[in-house]
Amino acid sequence: MRLLRFKFSLAFMFSCIFSSCAQKRAEDILTTQNRIKTTTVLLNNSSSTIPIKNLEDCKIASIYGSSTLDSTLSRYASINRLRSSSFENDTTLTDYNTLLVQVNDELLSDTLLLKQLKNIPHSIQLIIAGFGSLNSLAKLNDITAPIVWSEDTSDYSKMLSAEIIFGGIATEGHLKETVSSNYQAGDGFSTDQIRLRYNIPEAVGIDGKKLTQEIDDIAKEMIEKKASPGAVVMIVKDYQVIFEKAYGTHYYDKKEPTNVTDIFDLASVSKITATTLAVMHLEEEGKINLEKTIGDYLEDARNTNKKDIKLRDVMLHQAGFISFIPFYRDLTEKDFRADSSAAFPVKVSENYFLKKDYFNNVMWPIMLKTSVKPVGTYVYSDISMYVMQRVIESITKKPLDEYVEEQFYNKLGMYSTGYNPRKKFPASRIVPTELDRTFRMSQLIGYVHDQGAAMAGGVAGHAGLFSTANDLAIYGQMLLNKGTYGDKEFFKPETVVRYTRKYGENSRRGLGFDRWDPDPRKEYPSKLASPATFGHTGYTGTCIWIDPEQQLVYIFLSNRVQPSVSPFLSKLDIRSRIMDAVYKAIPKK
Repeated sequence: MRLLRFKFSLAFMFSCIFSSCAQKRAEDILTTQNRIKTTTVLLNNSSSTIPIKNLEDCKIASIYGSSTLDSTLSRYASINRLRSSSFENDTTLTDYNTLLVQVNDELLSDTLLLKQLKNIPHSIQLIIAGFGSLNSLAKLNDITAPIVWSEDTSDYSKMLSAEIIFGGIATEGHLKETVSSNYQAGDGFSTDQIRLRYNIPEAVGIDGKKLTQEIDDIAKEMIEKKASPGAVVMIVKDYQVIFEKAYGTHYYDKKEPTNVTDIFDLASVSKITATTLAVMHLEEEGKINLEKTIGDYLEDARNTNKKDIKLRDVMLHQAGFISFIPFYRDLTEKDFRADSSAAFPVKVSENYFLKKDYFNNVMWPIMLKTSVKPVGTYVYSDISMYVMQRVIESITKKPLDEYVEEQFYNKLGMYSTGYNPRKKFPASRIVPTELDRTFRMSQLIGYVHDQGAAMAGGVAGHAGLFSTANDLAIYGQMLLNKGTYGDKEFFKPETVVRYTRKYGENSRRGLGFDRWDPDPRKEYPSKLASPATFGHTGYTGTCIWIDPEQQLVYIFLSNRVQPSVSPFLSKLDIRSRIMDAVYKAIPKK
């Protein structure tokens, strides 16, 4: 079996799709989209196979798929692209339970292929994406598997069909004439949109050319003034990704371009994309009560000054904890080795292995002994999320990384998200963070930038998660939907509202989430963000902000810590200015 790798870019795909008519106005493009959408037909879907649901149970392969089809499919789930010879290898096919086959007039003239399609094992769910004449569709008369058929053979039609398969677009088309005994005039199933669609800014009334130019100018300034060597910007509006672009390079001195599929160290964005999600879920299950105390959940905290602190105050960063502890400064040569062994198994970076159970034996006891200020005092603290991680793991009996992957990422289709990404992805997909000259003495690629999180084995409540812009867009849309995505409920709407709203006068914070600041002098997260906005930033130069009033998700990912920490991303307000450019582009109601 041979797997083919591919990368996707919304801007690149649209430029390719419309390369033959580059001067077309946006209105013409939207008209073309609508024509193809209304004439694309979904057949044999009485079992509601399409849109595909339950991604956590799917092992999906694609055969004959064009790069446009497969790259669009890969936005929704992990897709393995197989050679056509796999049809003849039963062992290969049985590695999967879902098989997507793209066909056209030429392929359907091959009687062998038709026979192969009919002989797909019943254990495999076959889905056909067809492009061509209705005479070719008639050849599939005896196929009972779902078929998405379009007479249009353009790349855009392939992109749209992929979106239909995963519910990025609702279907509404019907056959205009009888094709065969099983495909009659008027046939066609309707479906609903359950996941993100990928479109152009004009689809939501935004001038794409003007918006792109404004963001391009800010990104150029970012790179020229050494705020960050590169970045990815993604914008979701009204359930559609309407902007996606990569800027710059991985390093200032190496021309390794940033790609939209790159995986970034999220830093403190981990707090809301991992730990807070787990707390929300466990509370809904009745396994966590935020009005109970740390001592109620953690036995080893019951004889400390933290035993009576409520989890609610921990989540609001008003437990009185100190902000952080530079654990790495206390390491001695006895605590680490250049090679792994049973005694030194914790990989902190390349050629750096920490002593077994260092977190449990040294770091955690230090945290338990730290002083606390009076409860109610706002101190933004990493210790808060170390504590919540400990609570989560004591309840679930699973490491945090495994729990959130099972409960959220696999189900949402966030297959490029996780801790310790070097275990699953090549280094070439991971954006380098700092050239660490004080602790690990190496270039960090795929090893968490935060020192404490690294010493905890790369998995921590406050940092350690890596992800892509596309995966964060899925996460953001789930929250915009008040807990539902992909036809699956992750949270009750009232839970999302309760965690993301402001509490009290001590700070602007929600439960785990950061929020819009009411102090107009701070202009946080940007001048034009609405008071409903919530999200988080990350030290490595990342952020995600979600605005329910505008049905907007704004994602900015960078590596401003490369080769060392740059203050200019904040001083130049790069993230905020790009966010404001988006708000200015949105038509006034």
